[in-house]
Amino acid sequence: MPCDHKFISDLNLERIDFEPSTLIVGTFIPAWPANQNVEWFYGQTHDADPKRVNNFWDILPRIYAEPGLMDAGPAGWKQFCHKKQIAITGLIRSIDDADPANPEHIKILAGGDDKAIVYNFEDFVFVDIPGLLRKHPSIRNIYLTRGITEAFWRHVWNPVMQYCSLNDIRERRLLPPSAAPLYQHEAYNNENPGKEIPLLEDYILMKWREDWH
Repeated sequence: MPCDHKFISDLNLERIDFEPSTLIVGTFIPAWPANQNVEWFYGQTHDADPKRVNNFWDILPRIYAEPGLMDAGPAGWKQFCHKKQIAITGLIRSIDDADPANPEHIKILAGGDDKAIVYNFEDFVFVDIPGLLRKHPSIRNIYLTRGITEAFWRHVWNPVMQYCSLNDIRERRLLPPSAAPLYQHEAYNNENPGKEIPLLEDYILMKWREDWH
């Protein structure tokens, strides 16, 4: 039994009732194990382990000089996206060689680590991002919420970059809105004495603003 994206019915943008101008692309939110603390896109907003908290719904509204929406829930998040003409999808539609009877697979998927997923699985079904852009020509800005230094992600994202280049669509990669950029945050503070940014989410916000349209 494959592991689908938890919000697979949203990935092709068929459920939105507006024409988006911006597309934000994540990687993968597994549909199982069942205890995944994810209400809608972009992972955990609250978790006992701070390394698993995702600050997307704090950072994105602040890009627009609006209050964070960490506690707004799916209805509030969707309302914000409608107002700002933002659509959200993911890169991976399903992992077809994941086995819910395999405890190691459950552990890997529950951990939410992109590197672990890529290292331990091989049979991926990807979302057709260029196809979404063709279907929604109103999208003029697209953002991936991770880097593509690893060959796996670079290979997956290259067709998107090529399509954007040929069709004058603005494409950028953003820092993950999670604990992943902690090293970059610490390095920035070490290199900028007297101008430190105490909170990781504020550092990520600063970096997003550098690339946002």
